[in-house]
Amino acid sequence: MQATFTLKGQEFMCIDSNVKHEFTFTPSFSIYVTTCNTEDEIRNLYQRLNEGGQALMPLGDHGFCKKFGWLNDRFGVSWQLNLLK
Repeated sequence: MQATFTLKGQEFMCIDSNVKHEFTFTPSFSIYVTTCNTEDEIRNLYQRLNEGGQALMPLGDHGFCKKFGWLNDRFGVSWQLNLLK
Protein backbone atom coordinates (compact mmCIF):
# COMPACT_ATOMS: atom_id res chain seq x y z
CA MET A 1 0.00 0.00 0.00
CA GLN A 2 1.08 3.57 -0.48
CA ALA A 3 -0.26 7.00 0.38
CA THR A 4 0.70 10.62 -0.07
CA PHE A 5 -0.27 13.49 2.19
CA THR A 6 0.60 17.15 2.61
CA LEU A 7 1.48 18.97 5.84
CA LYS A 8 1.86 22.75 5.63
CA GLY A 9 2.63 22.56 1.91
CA GLN A 10 5.20 19.75 2.24
CA GLU A 11 4.27 16.52 0.46
CA PHE A 12 5.12 13.17 2.06
CA MET A 13 4.85 9.67 0.66
CA CYS A 14 4.44 6.49 2.72
CA ILE A 15 4.99 2.99 1.42
CA ASP A 16 4.01 -0.20 3.21
CA SER A 17 5.85 -3.49 2.79
CA ASN A 18 4.16 -6.86 2.51
CA VAL A 19 7.37 -8.42 3.88
CA LYS A 20 7.35 -8.92 7.67
CA HIS A 21 10.36 -7.24 9.30
CA GLU A 22 11.81 -7.59 12.79
CA PHE A 23 11.76 -3.80 13.33
CA THR A 24 9.29 -0.96 13.57
CA PHE A 25 9.77 2.79 13.37
CA THR A 26 12.86 4.09 15.16
CA PRO A 27 14.03 7.61 16.09
CA SER A 28 16.82 7.20 13.53
CA PHE A 29 14.27 8.59 11.07
CA SER A 30 12.36 11.70 12.14
CA ILE A 31 10.03 14.11 10.48
CA TYR A 32 11.72 17.44 11.22
CA VAL A 33 9.23 20.32 11.38
CA THR A 34 10.40 23.95 11.20
CA THR A 35 7.16 25.56 10.04
CA CYS A 36 5.66 26.47 13.43
CA ASN A 37 5.33 30.26 13.59
CA THR A 38 4.46 30.77 17.25
CA GLU A 39 5.16 29.17 20.62
CA ASP A 40 1.45 28.36 20.94
CA GLU A 41 1.51 26.54 17.60
CA ILE A 42 4.56 24.41 18.45
CA ARG A 43 3.21 23.66 21.95
CA ASN A 44 -0.17 22.58 20.53
CA LEU A 45 1.46 20.38 17.87
CA TYR A 46 3.79 18.78 20.43
CA GLN A 47 0.90 18.04 22.80
CA ARG A 48 -1.27 16.54 20.07
CA LEU A 49 1.51 14.36 18.66
CA ASN A 50 2.46 13.23 22.17
CA GLU A 51 -1.05 11.92 22.98
CA GLY A 52 -0.48 8.19 23.36
CA GLY A 53 3.14 8.68 22.32
CA GLN A 54 6.48 9.05 24.05
CA ALA A 55 8.49 12.20 24.71
CA LEU A 56 12.17 11.82 23.77
CA MET A 57 13.11 15.44 24.55
CA PRO A 58 10.56 17.70 26.25
CA LEU A 59 9.56 20.88 24.50
CA GLY A 60 11.91 23.62 25.69
CA ASP A 61 15.08 25.65 25.22
CA HIS A 62 17.88 23.11 24.82
CA GLY A 63 20.56 25.68 23.99
CA PHE A 64 20.66 25.21 20.22
CA CYS A 65 17.32 26.91 19.52
CA LYS A 66 14.59 28.83 21.30
CA LYS A 67 12.05 25.97 21.43
CA PHE A 68 12.63 22.33 20.44
CA GLY A 69 10.94 19.02 21.18
CA TRP A 70 11.41 15.43 20.02
CA LEU A 71 8.85 12.68 20.42
CA ASN A 72 7.39 9.49 19.01
CA ASP A 73 3.69 9.71 18.20
CA ARG A 74 1.19 6.95 19.06
CA PHE A 75 2.16 5.10 15.86
CA GLY A 76 5.88 5.18 16.70
CA VAL A 77 6.76 7.86 14.12
CA SER A 78 9.54 10.16 15.37
CA TRP A 79 8.97 13.93 15.15
CA GLN A 80 11.41 16.78 15.85
CA LEU A 81 9.76 20.18 16.23
CA ASN A 82 11.82 23.35 16.06
CA LEU A 83 10.70 26.96 16.46
CA LEU A 84 13.26 28.92 14.47
CA LYS A 85 12.12 32.44 15.37
